[in-house]
Amino acid sequence: MLSDPLFLLAGAAVLVVLVILMTGIGGFARGGDFNRKHANRIMRYRIYAQFVAVVLIVVIAWLRSGS
Repeated sequence: MLSDPLFLLAGAAVLVVLVILMTGIGGFARGGDFNRKHANRIMRYRIYAQFVAVVLIVVIAWLRSGS
């Protein structure tokens, strides 16, 4: 499984979601000007990245099922 490029791409997408989420949570916890300027945009990026990650995971599951 680790030699499958699609699996590695899905893993990288999940890590990107994690990084974006931690950035958003950190900005929210810190508050202030950064949070006011960037909170909505960061969470919007998280939604997009999360969509890509879920699609990749579903494609991997579909390919592994033999369909």
